[in-house]
Amino acid sequence: MDNDVLIFGLTIAEFEDISLKVCFTALILYMLFIIGNLAKESKAGKYGAMWMFVGLGLGFIGFVAKAIIQKLIGIE
Repeated sequence: MDNDVLIFGLTIAEFEDISLKVCFTALILYMLFIIGNLAKESKAGKYGAMWMFVGLGLGFIGFVAKAIIQKLIGIE
């Protein structure tokens, strides 16, 4: 298609792909900061903080694992 809409010189699909990776990475880093701050304020200790990171961070581990598996297999 010659009439693809361009955003910053990218097609919509390319822009969405880059935006998802950048914004979701920023969100994951912010969530890690929040979990660390919560562990610090609750005085959870090393063992408690580890379990907070495991329990609360499980949500985005699947997204990161999916990206790693795609790279290893070469699907991307």
